[in-house]
Amino acid sequence: MKKKYRIKKSGEFQEVFQRGKSFANRQFIIYKLEKENQDHFRIGISVSKKIGKAVTRNRVKRLVREVFKELKNELPPNADFVVIARKPAADMKYEEVKKSLLHVLKIAKALNRNGGKDKS
Repeated sequence: MKKKYRIKKSGEFQEVFQRGKSFANRQFIIYKLEKENQDHFRIGISVSKKIGKAVTRNRVKRLVREVFKELKNELPPNADFVVIARKPAADMKYEEVKKSLLHVLKIAKALNRNGGKDKS
């Protein structure tokens, strides 16, 4: 995922935490903040050391990034998302992560009408 799609700075994370709305299920918490004058969505990912060692945390981050990359055409361009992984996410496969994130994004009403399905 390109750098322009990422949230990296602490201040940007804090803005999303303080001004955004949160949506959650057992595996993930997603904070969503609508922004004006932004032509693409941005994503920040936080995985606590409680989840596991670095290999496990990085794997979870890669899976989350891949799901957002796949859904980039279904997500609103004027939003920032911060995804926080919970403990059960450490043992999930890609399809389970995708299903779980789709569930939370639907709760957040962050998907376009086709619900993230391919347009073919």
